[in-house]
Amino acid sequence: MPVDHYENFPVASLLLPARLRQPIEAIYRFARSADDLADEGEAPPAARLAGLAAYREELARIGRGEPVTLPLFAGLAAAVRQHSLPLQPCHDLLDAFAQDVVKHRYADFAELLDYCRRSANPVGRLVLHLFGRTEPEHLAQADCICTALQLINFWQDVAIDWQKGRVYIPHSDLARFGVSEADLAAGRVSPAWSALMLFQIDRAEALMRQGLPLVHALPGRLGWEIRLTAQGGLRILERLRRAPGDVFRHRPRLGPWDWLVMAGRSLKMRP
Repeated sequence: MPVDHYENFPVASLLLPARLRQPIEAIYRFARSADDLADEGEAPPAARLAGLAAYREELARIGRGEPVTLPLFAGLAAAVRQHSLPLQPCHDLLDAFAQDVVKHRYADFAELLDYCRRSANPVGRLVLHLFGRTEPEHLAQADCICTALQLINFWQDVAIDWQKGRVYIPHSDLARFGVSEADLAAGRVSPAWSALMLFQIDRAEALMRQGLPLVHALPGRLGWEIRLTAQGGLRILERLRRAPGDVFRHRPRLGPWDWLVMAGRSLKMRP
């Protein structure tokens, strides 16, 4: 599947066992399609919410063991059936995407984390279910990595999200550092803005590193996949630090050299 929207990490790459590439692709295809339904195009909010409601009904059909009506869900239904995947993470994703349609500001970090719990963590949890590694410790570590990746996407996309009318930086943090939405609108990189961004960068990196022990607890291929995923996120943070935090003119992207760096750092990761 196309991975344009997942530039920080590979999707169903050759590092994964062949038997699991199709179900992982089905999970990502569902997640990406639902996200695009909520976020892309010119449809009004009511139409977006109706589309997500139709997706919820498809999940309900899968849960009842009935045939799906939308072709997109055929692969997901097969994955759920063959691997006994829980459907709650899929419902959580739809809840988060529906929230994106109607909620464009976050009061504090706890509120943002609740959004990440539903918008990012479900995919990691589903992947762990595919590998049969659902110990509470591993699920918590996967949550840390997935939430960190979501936060990293928010920080690198501040300017893009502003154009969409969204601000994911919690308002309590904006107030703490003396940054206003007018500063966002102007793309103003002041000392206060840089301090705010460095605070958010540190916060995301701490979460990522909290989850990193997961890579040593999982089977070889999955462990290497997560190594690259995590190193991609850390590499973006590294580029954000260099700016520092000037995402208005220097949005970080990963290039061929970055992938070589990430591969080298993945090899050096130790328990």
